[in-house]
Amino acid sequence: MNNLKISNLGPLGDINIDFGDLTILVGPQASGKSIALETLKLVVDRDSVIENLDRYNYIIGHNINKILNVYYGDGMASIWKENTSIKYDGHNFAKEQIPLKPKSNAETLFYVPAQRILSIADGRPKNFMEFDSSAPYIHRIFSETLRLFMQNGLGTSTTIFPLGNRLKSHLKKSFNDNIFHNAKVVMEERSGQKKMLLQVDDVNIPFMSWSAGQKEFMPLLMAFYCLSGPPSKVIRKEKYKYVIIEEPEMGLHPRAIISVILQMIELMQVGGYKVIISTHSPVFLEFAWAFNLLNDSSNKYEGLYELFDVPVGSPVRDMLAGLFEKRIKTYYFRRNGNGKVNSIDISSLDAGDTDTIVSEWGGLSAFASKSSEVVAKYLIDEN
Repeated sequence: MNNLKISNLGPLGDINIDFGDLTILVGPQASGKSIALETLKLVVDRDSVIENLDRYNYIIGHNINKILNVYYGDGMASIWKENTSIKYDGHNFAKEQIPLKPKSNAETLFYVPAQRILSIADGRPKNFMEFDSSAPYIHRIFSETLRLFMQNGLGTSTTIFPLGNRLKSHLKKSFNDNIFHNAKVVMEERSGQKKMLLQVDDVNIPFMSWSAGQKEFMPLLMAFYCLSGPPSKVIRKEKYKYVIIEEPEMGLHPRAIISVILQMIELMQVGGYKVIISTHSPVFLEFAWAFNLLNDSSNKYEGLYELFDVPVGSPVRDMLAGLFEKRIKTYYFRRNGNGKVNSIDISSLDAGDTDTIVSEWGGLSAFASKSSEVVAKYLIDEN
């Protein structure tokens, strides 16, 4: 996966992304980031998408619009126009390719959607067919993957967190310290179904009574389980090459977001995945900015250890080894004068750049910059 170009797809006017080992997409709500990422999934995993739709008895035949409506969500086929153009790694992806008979069922891109909490809204992952017609394919397949993992990938354990062999000990500790605070997540049968409960002392708390951050994080944690730890017959992590995570920061305190960044680094360093995220949080860009500047330092790893508060002797140091050989790319999705969205490479994140799109990180640091200027201005005036 090196490059994706999209022209005239729904709100997307001209999108051109060169992927790094970590690629960060930023932009306002409804700026087309999800459509771009869902389209990438369709292009990369077309065969597995079509095969899954056949497996779940969708009557799609060779009707392109039916497939697009099921894939993007009911009524969304119209985003694909006659002048829509998709090019992936230099090869055209034509609309007519979509309904062709699958040649392979190999899925290579693991997609964690933004509205992932819908997958476990009642404390258990839904199966593929429980969603209504408005739900995009990526939500259905993500939920189905979690369902299979929870049913068959945990062995005899009824404890989901902390789980012994799925996360590195330092990452497990970090999630505990910043999200769960020594509470346990367990599975318990309720009304004939196994559901997640938060165990605090002797109290079992139902899913909808958890904190917002805990609820939002749980499906993301389960995704991390699918991609980490020992091989599993249920979820074959070795088949995946790419991971998309939409808005990994949802509901989380900045310290918990730092824990998520470390987990994403582990996915890149140990799992060998290329990771793509979309985000509205400046924390990810603060990391990318620091990464860029430290890369020019002779003591860059010492700086990296200090950035993440990694003590001497910690296994995190081994995980971070070689990180500066990776590339981080950042793109801003901006609407132009005619309402269409274009992508802009802001990977330098240079705060001194004359282009405010770059210097203000696609708007994520704009308020912080403005508040500093306003405070400095009025303090000077008073003094």
